[in-house]
Amino acid sequence: MSTEPLLPRAARIFISFVALLRANDFAVAPEQTTAFLVAIALLGPRDLDDVRQSALATLAPPPERRATFDRLFDLHFRGSEAIARDDEGQDDETVRLQEEGRGDEEPLLSDDANESGLTATRTEALVERRFAQLSTSDALRRLAREAPRRLPRRRGHRRMRTRRGPFADLRRTLRDSVRSDGEILRLGHMKRRQRPRKILLLIDVSGSMKTRTEENMKLAHALMQAAPNVEVFTFGTRLTRVTRALRLKRREQALGAAAHLVSDWDGGTRIGDALQAFLAVPRFSGYARGAAVVIVSDGLERGEPDALRDAVAKLSRRAWRLSWLTPLATGPAFRPQTEALVAIERFVDDLVDGGSSASIVAHVLALGRRRAA
Repeated sequence: MSTEPLLPRAARIFISFVALLRANDFAVAPEQTTAFLVAIALLGPRDLDDVRQSALATLAPPPERRATFDRLFDLHFRGSEAIARDDEGQDDETVRLQEEGRGDEEPLLSDDANESGLTATRTEALVERRFAQLSTSDALRRLAREAPRRLPRRRGHRRMRTRRGPFADLRRTLRDSVRSDGEILRLGHMKRRQRPRKILLLIDVSGSMKTRTEENMKLAHALMQAAPNVEVFTFGTRLTRVTRALRLKRREQALGAAAHLVSDWDGGTRIGDALQAFLAVPRFSGYARGAAVVIVSDGLERGEPDALRDAVAKLSRRAWRLSWLTPLATGPAFRPQTEALVAIERFVDDLVDGGSSASIVAHVLALGRRRAA
């Protein structure tokens, strides 16, 4: 018969929170877990803020990961209530786009707009999406394996030593000359360091992309985990930033958090309005400056093509390279037929296939060999 004391039921939720932190790469020692439970017992917490302060004092998350720590705390102790409150308190996280119809269209019901997922509509349908049991495909494994060395890079401002380079390393040269009685036997060289280039991923979650939404979100999470400078937005009838949710290491938790943030799953399609809203927020538009911008959308726009064309033109001037991946591009001989894709064709650098995870991963990994547009 086991003599180990059973864990009190009231303490299990706090122990499971420590397990959640460890699953997301937080270093928590057993002594810290014990101190966390003792601090809660001493405080006799009256609300969750007391529990949060106890966790911060005893579990000691690194300052650079404080935002992730707070996010995990809210997801664990508050659930969907915390995410709903987060949406109300931060206006810059979700840019709501208003309907700008001309008055001659009959609004469709949500069931009619979302039933097939094969047509684009202007109607806003606010729904909650649940992701199925998630599995890792070969394309996502390839992305995780090859992304660190194949994603695009840029030259940084700091310099590093090298055998050959455009800059002279005077400090190293003079230090070596001291060893040879003031004679300079070899000139040191330096070059600029290579840094990962920013990647901006914009994913269409409207009804016409319904069959690809889940795979695209899984790919976005894999890219977030493989590269350091990635920003992810979703758009349909609204624009939503899901970067913080996808930073969570465990895919099920990350996509669950994103599912609560995004409210226009499988709804209408207003790409131009969404991109105009993106450019209207200075912090958001700054993400595109010098970045590799990848838009995953079929381009079945139901808004005004002029708004989409102007937004894509502005985005292309800010971006290092602008790629539009559409499931309609089924081969190298593809020529755009829809009014929206025809309008933006001259502003995008790549208009290629985005109908599968393998094709999207192949294009993203090939960006490292491309040049600035």
